Amino acid sequence: MFTRRFWIGAALFWIGFGLIAGTQVWISMIHHGHSVPLLIGHFILVWGGWCAITAAILWLTHRFPIIPPKRRNLLIHTLAACVFGVLHSAYWIVLVLAMRPYDRMNPTWARVNVAANFFYRLPAELVIYAAVAGALQAIEYYTRSSQLQASLTDARLHALELQLQPHFLFNTLNAVASLVRTRKNDEAVTMIAGLSDLLRYTLDHEGSQRVTVEAETEMLRRYLDIQRARFADRMTYTIDVDPAARTAAVPTLILQPLAENAIRHGIARSAAGGSVSVRAFRENGCLRVDVGNSGSLGDGDAHGIGLRNTRERLRQLYGDDHAFSLRQADDGVVASLRIPWSELP
Repeated sequence: MFTRRFWIGAALFWIGFGLIAGTQVWISMIHHGHSVPLLIGHFILVWGGWCAITAAILWLTHRFPIIPPKRRNLLIHTLAACVFGVLHSAYWIVLVLAMRPYDRMNPTWARVNVAANFFYRLPAELVIYAAVAGALQAIEYYTRSSQLQASLTDARLHALELQLQPHFLFNTLNAVASLVRTRKNDEAVTMIAGLSDLLRYTLDHEGSQRVTVEAETEMLRRYLDIQRARFADRMTYTIDVDPAARTAAVPTLILQPLAENAIRHGIARSAAGGSVSVRAFRENGCLRVDVGNSGSLGDGDAHGIGLRNTRERLRQLYGDDHAFSLRQADDGVVASLRIPWSELP
């Protein structure tokens, strides 16, 4: 949980703390003529000792958590704070006597009042211990919370995908059954082959939240071929992907429900049929995909299961950093989504 990066940051923090403390002492004693490197180096070593204490506190907070508060754990941490405070104070005294950072003003072994040093420094050491223990506990809880939130988001997205796939599968099987009943065997075979490709696609990308636009539109082409076999000469489609957008990342199976919605509300309702168009391109640093169909936007068209899941998946994946709309255009209805630009190899 606490990575190498964390420990590097902790070491830099204590070194920086010592640097600031040493600089403050030097400024307050600037007229005494003390050696600046020696004085600041002394304080860096003094507070650098807290790196080892931090590691010990981390072990203690794992073994005896502060939250939720328990009398036994709080007592253990109080005793540990006193022990570490005494040890660090002793370490400080030894460094002062060994390094002599205050030159001629430096105390000698005979002149050091050990009891007074411990008495005056211990309260500050206890406060620092409490601050470090609290910070470590907060970091640990934040990390666990982030991991749980990520797991919850993945579980919700997986549930949404499971809800979409049976919905699509049953619709396609109903179309196959309809073709068989009307003795359109060639079309039924074509549709079954396309369905096989689509199922293989979903299995190959199981657990993957994102795929390339090229892979997603190729899957969509299989789906539209299935639907074109169902509607015969009543349906046409076009897919236009800007070359620069082929490697852009999109959520897996995000386009199929949009195309399904376009067919259900645009093609199936019209005796003359119609067309479905798909465009993917880069716009202002984002990926934009438009799925359009001939026809008009009716009441309730924007509330189907496919569109609800699309909105929910986009919200889960991108939060507020996306846009999705279903609007009436001059030549039909357009479902438009815009997501942050990213690329997959």
